[in-house]
Amino acid sequence: MGDTTVTQVPGNEPVTPSRRRLRTPRPPRLWFEILLIAVSYWTYSLIRNAVPEQKAKALANAARVWHAEQQLGIAAEKTVNHAVNSVTWLIVGMNYYYATLHFVVTVGVLVWLFRSHPGRYAASRLALFAATALALLGYWLYPLAPPRLMPGAGFVDTVQVHHTWGSMASGDLQHMSNQYAAMPSMHIGWSLWCGLTVCALTRIPWVRVLAALYPAVTLLVIVATANHFWLDAAGGALCLAAGCTVARLWYGALPQALPRTAWQPAGS
Repeated sequence: MGDTTVTQVPGNEPVTPSRRRLRTPRPPRLWFEILLIAVSYWTYSLIRNAVPEQKAKALANAARVWHAEQQLGIAAEKTVNHAVNSVTWLIVGMNYYYATLHFVVTVGVLVWLFRSHPGRYAASRLALFAATALALLGYWLYPLAPPRLMPGAGFVDTVQVHHTWGSMASGDLQHMSNQYAAMPSMHIGWSLWCGLTVCALTRIPWVRVLAALYPAVTLLVIVATANHFWLDAAGGALCLAAGCTVARLWYGALPQALPRTAWQPAGS
């Protein structure tokens, strides 16, 4: 084996393979990433929807979560749900937000990383994928009904009431999605990943503000639409923390601490 080649990139620190990491970031390949993301999302949807819909257990767990929040003094979901539902244009917008943005924004951030931060792309993607894999385990081990499906609890199912399109959480598409996979909330896990990634890597002030607001608004949306409890959101945040830990162990640093440009092997 020859000596290690150090690639110096203008405006970037020298990039060398580190013995402290299991893998060194390499330049991502477009065709591979498109295939990987498509297959991964299909697999995620397949596994999530293959989780047995344990209705009785999911409802019992929901009652426990609701009781625990009442004991903690944080059970404000019903108040938020009813208040926002009274403003039709706002809740309809939130229904569409819930149904679409978690996927659109996440893919958008992945594309931005691929184009602008290739050295950080693989580690960031690993953090996201590891968090999502942990969430799938949660769906299997802890089936949980969302607030809107709790009988007699008084929550409003905003998709059914306002007949909005696109959400698999309820309405015409509800049979295509597991209704009892509310813990953890990966709307929160994914939105936190997007927000933290963009805040850490962009220097444009207004973009950083939007990135910081995105997970906060998502939290309001998942509660206002009665799709999640506060504790589901906490579960999503914990999944992301675990995913970032995996990425750090694998690459030797958190994604944002890696060089912007990926290491190029000698002769490539």
